[in-house]
Amino acid sequence: MIKGIGHLAFEVKDMDKSMDFYCNALGLKKAFDLRDEKGNPFIQYLKVSENQFIELFYAKADKEKANRDRSYSHMCLEVDDIYKTVESIRSKGVHIDSEPVRGKDLNYQSWIRDPDGNRIELMQMDPDSPQAKSKNL
Repeated sequence: MIKGIGHLAFEVKDMDKSMDFYCNALGLKKAFDLRDEKGNPFIQYLKVSENQFIELFYAKADKEKANRDRSYSHMCLEVDDIYKTVESIRSKGVHIDSEPVRGKDLNYQSWIRDPDGNRIELMQMDPDSPQAKSKNL
């Protein structure tokens, strides 16, 4: 049985910029890193919550175009307070693509992008949303 999402993985062009964004702007913590068989940096793991991670892979130039053609829409990060989160992220120099609004599912959402242009939804879950009500499924 599926228990949850273990990780989301992204190839990034500039690891320093990406680590700064995910750790300093979003407040995630570096969990650990992995190296390849030659000892070169391979993946940075960022902890989102218990047993949930974001993997940042060092992009290889020859794979960059192929990876851009993949079907990826966005990642959603659940937050406690959408307005405080957006202001905190804005204060760290991150552009807010969409200010907080209430969606059709009753949840509040705002949108940003990481340094590689990957779309990230910030979501404050409403207790009356279909997602919240599905906890007993």
